[in-house]
Amino acid sequence: MSLHARLSSEAISVLHAQRRNSTICSIIASILFLVLLGLLLALILHQSVVEEKTVIVTYNAVSEAEVELEKKKFTRQVQPKPNSPPSSMARVIASATPSSTAIPVPDLVITNQPSDFGNGEDFGEGWGDGSWGGGGGFGGIPSAMRDRCSLDQRLKRLEENGGNKKCEDAVVKALQWLKANQEEDGSWSHKAGTDQYRAAMTGFAVLAFLGHCESPNSPEFGEAVSAGIIFLIDVGMKNDGKLTTAGAGGHWVYEHAIATYALAEAYTFCLGLDINIPNLDKVTKKAGDIVMEGQSESGSWVYSYGKSGGDNSVGYWQLQAIKAYHLTGLRQEEGAFNKVFSKAKEWFEKVQGSNGTFGYRADPAKNPGLTGGGVLCLQMMGLRDSKAVKAGIDYVTTSIKDQEFKLAQLYYHYYNAQAMINHGGSEWKKYNKFFRDDLLDLQNKDGSWPASGGHGSINPVMATCLSTFMLEVYYRFLPATGANME
Repeated sequence: MSLHARLSSEAISVLHAQRRNSTICSIIASILFLVLLGLLLALILHQSVVEEKTVIVTYNAVSEAEVELEKKKFTRQVQPKPNSPPSSMARVIASATPSSTAIPVPDLVITNQPSDFGNGEDFGEGWGDGSWGGGGGFGGIPSAMRDRCSLDQRLKRLEENGGNKKCEDAVVKALQWLKANQEEDGSWSHKAGTDQYRAAMTGFAVLAFLGHCESPNSPEFGEAVSAGIIFLIDVGMKNDGKLTTAGAGGHWVYEHAIATYALAEAYTFCLGLDINIPNLDKVTKKAGDIVMEGQSESGSWVYSYGKSGGDNSVGYWQLQAIKAYHLTGLRQEEGAFNKVFSKAKEWFEKVQGSNGTFGYRADPAKNPGLTGGGVLCLQMMGLRDSKAVKAGIDYVTTSIKDQEFKLAQLYYHYYNAQAMINHGGSEWKKYNKFFRDDLLDLQNKDGSWPASGGHGSINPVMATCLSTFMLEVYYRFLPATGANME
């Protein structure tokens, strides 16, 4: 006989209820576990994503009421190899492995190029290839730009035109010194602790980098170039296109023209590389218009952009700035550049001495060291084969006879070197022999050139930049004769 325990109906109901509750709890626990697992995975994925911080360029209004402007972002991408950059490129401010070779420049197409001064015998075509020359241009002739952007081609041009490897090494050292002495705000200072002429010094430095084909995308110097350009844009945005810093007084027109020259070349350069720097076009156009409209009734320019008289030392920088501005294509007013240059030609015809000299103002016998600058301006305006240019070249050639190269006259030599290589021939050979080795020997070990007396008590930044410009002429221009240098 076996005994069997039999549950009551109430106990069975309780047991079923417990099973149901246990099943529900298991399901809920499983769901919570899956949710928790999903959140944990999402957190891990979120932490693995590195978000790029936006670089903000802001500008302060000139008025007392502060207006918050639209936030701008400029980014740049370094090209690690000397290949032509793509048509559209990501841009991020960052440095990469230093390299002694700058990036190459692609063919430059300016879609709205002005119709005036563009036939090869004037201000437009030919800038940079030696066909008529002038002061450091980057627009219009991309093949010449490409040659100086390759180390091999640069050295080839150096050798052909009277330079050597020491010239290239000196330029690189100078650029490294400029990079090391750049202020945190992207500028270079005339004198430590002051803002005076800071825009001019920054313009000089930017031009020195561009002259070696260093752009915002260059591996070693790109960040320095970008910061310098942005500093000048910031100055222009604060002052409605006026590129000057505190303390310049009536001399601000020098500063404005030098900085305009730099921004115009930077704009043309960045356009060809598809680099978009916010407000670069806006400030460059405003600044360029200020220079053109500042021409006096005489055809020259004077302090504070007065409307009478003329000053060649002031005027030379304005003409270089206008030349660079013209090639940006930013000003489309028909005949505007022709009008400015026609008036300028009249001024030069009036003030050149019978012996080919140019002085500071209308008196050619006073400070004839500025003759090279006058010749350079005439070459820029399509008059390289004129009697006026030949007379000026003859004077410069004669003036260096039995003289030693001196840094005290560096301001004059800056113009002479450009005018003479643009002219070419035996005159260039003589002048190159006159300055090249002495200038190299005077460079400091740190890459700079010392401050000097003479014109404007040239400070180390200006001395270094002017010296750098002189050593860059070998691959920026070809002698007009096309003859190789010995």
